Amino acid sequence: MPEYPLRAGDGGVSLIHGHDFSTFQRMVSSSFVPLEVHSDRNEAFHSSLRSASTQDFHLVELTAGGHRAERTQELIAQGGGGFFKVSLILEGSSLLIQDRNQVFLRPGDLAVYDTSRPYSLLSDEPSRLIVAMFPKSALTIPEAQVRQLSAVNLAAPGQLGSLAAAVLAQVGGKLDQLAGPFGVRIAHSCLDILSTALAFTLGTTAEGHDPHERLLREIHGYIDHHLASPDLAPGTIAAAHYISTRHLHGLFRSQGVTVAGWIRQQRLARCRRELSDPVLLNRSVASIAAAWGFPDPAHFSRTFKAAFGESPRDFRARLTV
Repeated sequence: MPEYPLRAGDGGVSLIHGHDFSTFQRMVSSSFVPLEVHSDRNEAFHSSLRSASTQDFHLVELTAGGHRAERTQELIAQGGGGFFKVSLILEGSSLLIQDRNQVFLRPGDLAVYDTSRPYSLLSDEPSRLIVAMFPKSALTIPEAQVRQLSAVNLAAPGQLGSLAAAVLAQVGGKLDQLAGPFGVRIAHSCLDILSTALAFTLGTTAEGHDPHERLLREIHGYIDHHLASPDLAPGTIAAAHYISTRHLHGLFRSQGVTVAGWIRQQRLARCRRELSDPVLLNRSVASIAAAWGFPDPAHFSRTFKAAFGESPRDFRARLTV
């Protein structure tokens, strides 16, 4: 997984002020993933960036004059494609374009986009916004479903994105708390609310009324509810939804994942979350793994390292130094 700014334990809140456009260009690309940034106002360009990071979550409050930021295929090829970004407009306005979608965002509006595909974010006037960036695996929704919502206003009337926007605005105003000892828990809460907002929006869009999409969402909910059960398997999942295992595997194949792979990914995510939680330091690695369907500690350690590049013990030790 690319590191970029997502390093737990950096400590504190970073604050950068810029008085020229070249400074702004550097700080934007170094704070997120590489971007091409342009402006018609290159002289006396005032900007500021406040940021804080915790495990798998990077939050930035950005203030700047009119500019456009572009993520191109050439920059994507350099890396950093494993993240979602969410932008919340606080002041001013922005136009977000990704794939065939575009949305004009005003204060209070919230949108998600994907660093593995080209996008453009254009602001013709001075603006202030909060941008969150996190690995795709941090959400409990498959990447293929989130892709349906790229460049869509999640905080439109009747959507739960307005709740996520309010939470992100509050956390953005208290970045010292995100950088503090309980920042991991704050980040997890933000990600849970974002996942809920995305799931709600999926359920109210035209695509969400497709019977296959609706069934897949129900199955994901079932898996999430039974994730700790040792009996969770394709056969039991299919039986609970009165479909064949062949149909079940076909539904997941359409999303680019397997049933077993999705279950494993979700269990690993729960283990990783609990291993990073300072409140759970008294629980052993083995007990956390067993609680989420990994009864064999050696197998869990190998699986965790294959997924995240380090053993669960090293991961926990790095976060608690």
